[in-house]
Amino acid sequence: MLAVRRWLGWSAGEILLFDIGGGSFEIAQGADEYPDVQVSLPLGAGRSTINYLPEDPPTREAVSALRAHAREEFTKVRDEMFADRPRPKRVVGTSKTIRSLARLVGGPSDPETGDLAPLHYAGLRDWEPTLREMPSTVRQYLPGITPERGYQVLAGAIVLRTAMKVFDVSTLTISPWALREGIVLRYIDALDSPGAEPVSDAELEVETIS
Repeated sequence: MLAVRRWLGWSAGEILLFDIGGGSFEIAQGADEYPDVQVSLPLGAGRSTINYLPEDPPTREAVSALRAHAREEFTKVRDEMFADRPRPKRVVGTSKTIRSLARLVGGPSDPETGDLAPLHYAGLRDWEPTLREMPSTVRQYLPGITPERGYQVLAGAIVLRTAMKVFDVSTLTISPWALREGIVLRYIDALDSPGAEPVSDAELEVETIS
């Protein structure tokens, strides 16, 4: 959230943030540099692939089971944790999985700024059947998909689209800054603030690994 806020600026107002890791899916929201509400769910792209899509390519039944499970989890946290939050001015996505999907769905980066095109729900919905029919060895040759992402990008697409559906998000802004940049920014802030507790080397190591 810190990295996204610094990248977008204060004019972005209330931000809803989605981040997909290998093991977890993070959702956070707030109007400051740190979230007012946050949750981490065991719906990462790698974990979801192993638990729900073991076949390559997966069956329709397996895809439906993952989607149903993700919808149940997202609906629960939306109603219990995010219902009292104001509607976000921006919805932002971070992580390599989301950036890969943005390149696939939205096209190449802006040649002048390097910014990725927004990721639209409709585009993700249109691409999902194609990804589902392909084995991972073929997905890795799609635009924006690297070999290490080919195996788990379908699960990432299913989970992300489900989150966008549950939270009524039509367009996702893609942030090039994420966890690594946030750690660096916090470290710089600690160095520049007398009396503030610095980020320890051990904490940096743990956060970088995670």
